[in-house]
Amino acid sequence: MIQNIVFLKGDATCPSQQGVKIIAHICNDIGGWGKGFVLALSKKWKQPEAEYRKWFKEGENFKLGEVQFVQAQEDIFIANMIGQHDIKRGANGPPIRYEAVNECLNKLGLKALEINASVHIPRIGCGLAGGKWENIEPLIISNLTERGIPVYVYDFE
Repeated sequence: MIQNIVFLKGDATCPSQQGVKIIAHICNDIGGWGKGFVLALSKKWKQPEAEYRKWFKEGENFKLGEVQFVQAQEDIFIANMIGQHDIKRGANGPPIRYEAVNECLNKLGLKALEINASVHIPRIGCGLAGGKWENIEPLIISNLTERGIPVYVYDFE
């Protein structure tokens, strides 16, 4: 059954819904972790950053469009989604790469269905990555909510 995106005020690192949850966010493809939403993740759990840095160092499948799932608690997984090229605006515009975000969201959808999880996100790709929500939201709809996956988008207060 198709789901609607639920918009909430609050902290995406503190989902209150029952069941298994995946907290997803956009990462860059250069191994940088230190600004934006990742700070809130690192404050709450050490594993997502440690696993991301290990993934970058090892270099195996560390590229745009890939996703790393890290179990942070018994019922909470973190999805490190590589959807941003570098960290600065370049000749090709902002760091966001919508095609990569689409690939990531497809993989996120498959994982959410596999483990029967809801998805919890800030407005991914719209902060440091420089993306526009009107470009991101349709990707969320086609990859997640149209597959029946509950999605909660958090606007931090």
